[in-house]
Amino acid sequence: MASVLIDIQKLEKKYTLGGGFLQNRPRIVRAVDGVDLQIVEGETLGLVGESGCGKSTLAKLLMRLEEPDGGSAIYNDQNIFGFSPDDLKAYRRSVQMIFQDPYSSLNPRQSAISIIEEPLTIHSMGDRRQNREVSLKLMTKVGLSGEQAGRYPHEFSGGQRQRIGIARALALQPSLIIADEPVSALDASIQAQILNLLKDLKKDFGLTYLFISHDLNVIRHVSDRIAVMYLGHIVELADKNDLYRVPLHPYTRMLLAAMPSCDLPGKKRDVTVRGEAGEADDAGCNFKNRCVYKTDLCQTTKPLLKPYREGSWCACHHAGAI
Repeated sequence: MASVLIDIQKLEKKYTLGGGFLQNRPRIVRAVDGVDLQIVEGETLGLVGESGCGKSTLAKLLMRLEEPDGGSAIYNDQNIFGFSPDDLKAYRRSVQMIFQDPYSSLNPRQSAISIIEEPLTIHSMGDRRQNREVSLKLMTKVGLSGEQAGRYPHEFSGGQRQRIGIARALALQPSLIIADEPVSALDASIQAQILNLLKDLKKDFGLTYLFISHDLNVIRHVSDRIAVMYLGHIVELADKNDLYRVPLHPYTRMLLAAMPSCDLPGKKRDVTVRGEAGEADDAGCNFKNRCVYKTDLCQTTKPLLKPYREGSWCACHHAGAI
């Protein structure tokens, strides 16, 4: 059985909006609200949900680009939020990120080869000649040629820029790559190329992915397991095939019903898209104002993420009965 690479426990991140002199009371937004999640070595864990549900905030917390308000993330038996500077530098060799925007995530003043080589230099992985050789090999591995090494980001297409970002993420030979909407800014045909490249690289380098997207077709193509996030909470976690065949949570069913290309059983198409995500509150289920199955229990008691069948978890009072 594969081991757990990162064990996320009760992770929280809140933001304060507004307030101050002559302004209304500040508003607290719970971007990540008590998330429990395990990333298993060698898998691709898909994280899906509407914009604003907290997916990218969770990614930033795992990269230590943000600090949490509570909870932990255990990596190699240590909480990453208690790392010393040296431990954090070593952790960032093992965990790398592919960003959403393939242009703004690259330094426009650096050539492609310099961008890929920079992590190797920062972490003192070799001398300049060795690092240059590694970078050129990575360019070839991601589908670029050595002749393009001296070009700058603006001289590449969107798909080529994302390939540079992927090569940079691979430079330190990480064990985990967090891919935050890596194809959402690309044309459909280029999306397919990048997704297939990521799948090939996973096999070649023995990678683990946390793959974040709002597109259920993309998630279905790349993932082994899928976690569905809503207003800071994981509301369903299941094997890919189980989740698409028999979704347990009404929110998952609503997302799937909104995707016309998803091959769902006819009986699951009765859940229509209702309204937009509001804000989480302390009373009851966060999804209650959009749910067609809500009862008095949903109004007063917050559901916990619980196992419902082998490998499937759901946070819904009525998951087994729907």
